[in-house]
Amino acid sequence: MHPFSPAQLVGYLALVLGVTAFLQRDDRRLKLLVSAESFVYVVHFALLGRPPAASSAAVSAVRTLVAVRYRSAWLAVASVAVNAVLALALSTHGAGWLPVIGSCLGAVAVFTLEGVPMRLVLLTSTAMWLANNVVSRSVGGTILESLIAATSISTIIRMTLAPDAVNGEGATSKPEGVAL
Repeated sequence: MHPFSPAQLVGYLALVLGVTAFLQRDDRRLKLLVSAESFVYVVHFALLGRPPAASSAAVSAVRTLVAVRYRSAWLAVASVAVNAVLALALSTHGAGWLPVIGSCLGAVAVFTLEGVPMRLVLLTSTAMWLANNVVSRSVGGTILESLIAATSISTIIRMTLAPDAVNGEGATSKPEGVAL
């Protein structure tokens, strides 16, 4: 596939959104930008002809947007269940499960964790999406997930070395009005 095909160009937009997202120390901004990135990924993977990845990206986009306001293990379970049902309907080979596993890990992270633990689980999710993008021949996606991994590691280190400064920026912000 040509590096400037419509599918790849959409992938480059996801790249910009994803890198910007994982530079954030604030959980809320991270989630909003990851949601936007995931919505763009839906189009990208649909254009690449990868229905399991497109459906997992759609579930990721919605669940991450919901996670901006709500935190709940039940919402994580619901997100994992929706992903599993869609994967069973759409996956035709083993590699189709990579984004599903990544999306399920992401659900657990954004609905039940915060701060560094959330980012560590999201880093594992990133590894699944990176493998998917290599198999899918997604240029922007492969670059994106590689940069997200590097950015995430950098942010985790910064948050670990300067926890007080991070807390002042809202890194462990909790949604308002939601009982946890």
